[in-house]
Amino acid sequence: MMEAATETSANRALDAVTVTGLTKVFKSGLTKRAFVAVRDLSLTVKAGEVYGLIGPNGSGKSTTMKVILGLLAPTAGETRIFGRDSREVTSRSEVGFLPENPYFYKHLTGLETLLFYGRLCGLSGARLKERAAEMLALTDLEDAAGRRVGGFSKGMLQRLGLAQALIHEPRLVVLDEPTAGVDPAGSRKIRDLILSFRERGLTVLVTSHLLEQMQEVCDRVGIMAHGVMVKEGRLEDLIAVQNQTELVLENVDEALLGRIRELVAASGDGARVVRTGSPRTTLERLFLESTDESGKGEK
Repeated sequence: MMEAATETSANRALDAVTVTGLTKVFKSGLTKRAFVAVRDLSLTVKAGEVYGLIGPNGSGKSTTMKVILGLLAPTAGETRIFGRDSREVTSRSEVGFLPENPYFYKHLTGLETLLFYGRLCGLSGARLKERAAEMLALTDLEDAAGRRVGGFSKGMLQRLGLAQALIHEPRLVVLDEPTAGVDPAGSRKIRDLILSFRERGLTVLVTSHLLEQMQEVCDRVGIMAHGVMVKEGRLEDLIAVQNQTELVLENVDEALLGRIRELVAASGDGARVVRTGSPRTTLERLFLESTDESGKGEK
């Protein structure tokens, strides 16, 4: 029994985030009427992956993220970061967080902002200056290092937010709507940054309403609706259309289109099967279908 418990604990530590049986109930108003924001939710974010948590407004995804970050206490269940209870302050030492609308002191410059947040995270001296310079370069803000933050565009503010979230070299980065209100060019830069985080071995937990972008960056996604998880898994599996097979052929003329794989292999004229698999739907369509199905039968 002791060995099993030790093994379970070790496996937990390998995961960046574990949510087990999470329920969060809010009580408001004079009658203290209970509202269940999240109900019996369980999920795991593996170290080094990009996990997307998506859902309509009121689905419970923001509440879930706040509990993971230790900003809210769970009513039931638990959340852990690299094996440590999220309610422990020490669990957040390896976490970088970018809220949907980050606030920065407008009178500070881009560089001063990063130095300020770096000091809050315990950095100082040459190492602090080195990290600030690295983050400005990573987020393409070197030219804005001496500009006051009050003059930054929305996209620049989001990238500055990413820089401050990374200043202390976290292992887990939590991003809440990182491209909200950002123009297409800025969104593309942020998307590329998220991809670069994965290349650096960072774990990313991200929420977004821009499903096309989520489809481009996420390894796995969880779709929430009405406080519960309605679908979860690897993106390539979720968006596969079941009971259908896709056949991709190369160098094939019209006469060969009606012939099946055996005929293509035997044609002898250079035609070949490039790949086979399931045709894909889109994450947006999967999202709409899943959240719609979860609401059927409710009054």
